[in-house]
Amino acid sequence: MQVKPLSLRPPRRAVMPDGAAVRRSAAAALRAAGRAMQRLGRHLTSTPTRAPPVAQPTLLEFYAEAGAPEGALYVDGQLAAHLAGVRRL
Repeated sequence: MQVKPLSLRPPRRAVMPDGAAVRRSAAAALRAAGRAMQRLGRHLTSTPTRAPPVAQPTLLEFYAEAGAPEGALYVDGQLAAHLAGVRRL
C-alpha cells in the first residue's frame, strides 16, 4: 500500500477560476459601472425647478389732451387704436 503525502494547499483548479466565472464577474462589474454612470448622467443633466417668470401687467395709456391725437389708445407704449369721439375713459 502506498501513502501519498497530504498537502494543505488547495488543488490548482480551485486557485484559478475558469473563464466563465471571470467573464461573469467582469460583466457584473461593467453593469454596476454602467448603472453608476447612468445615475451620474441623470444628475448632471437634470435642470433645477425654477419658478415661472413673473408676468408684467399690461400698461394701458389713453390720451385725449391738447396736442395729443384725439382718443389715442396705447398698449405697452404701442399705438393700438384711435377711439373716435371719446374724450375720457
